[in-house]
Amino acid sequence: MYKIVSFFLIFVICLTFSVYNVYANSNDKPQPFEQIYPEIGYKTVEEAVSEFEDHFKQNLKLPLRVPPIEFTHHFGRFSDLEGEINDSFEVEFINDKSSKNHYKIDVIPIEHKIPIRDKYVLDVYEMKNDIQATYMTISGFNVLVFERDNWQYMLSVDKRVSDTVTPEVLVEIANSIDYPG
Repeated sequence: MYKIVSFFLIFVICLTFSVYNVYANSNDKPQPFEQIYPEIGYKTVEEAVSEFEDHFKQNLKLPLRVPPIEFTHHFGRFSDLEGEINDSFEVEFINDKSSKNHYKIDVIPIEHKIPIRDKYVLDVYEMKNDIQATYMTISGFNVLVFERDNWQYMLSVDKRVSDTVTPEVLVEIANSIDYPG
């Protein structure tokens, strides 16, 4: 019982200080994305692609199209974690004026692909070259998942723009990988 009371007391004290800090700093301007994203490992998309390709010794094709919503920034990141099972590539497209304008591309090797759980699946779409794409909803994002060229791709867009970025739009974006670049 003493441990529970102690934990609760520490929790309340920490919460009080964090609320106080938020209030005390509420007049501070937030850091720009150009500063925040590099601090957490993001760089240019080209640099991240190069690192990913060098690591896996295989070319990576990305869609040439993006969702028809406005973005102010895009960043790439290659994550080289413990063992290849957790290595991945990601591109973030964001808008510093509108948080709902958020689009992300994640790529991982097929041998370490993330299994698709039926409870999240909304539909299945046919892409070019007889590729099946699974459309899901996960944690505030609509996600199109497909496999090609030994990679599993996940195209994710904020649910709040689903009236503009429909599953069909995501399929068109996915199919733009085949356009000559």
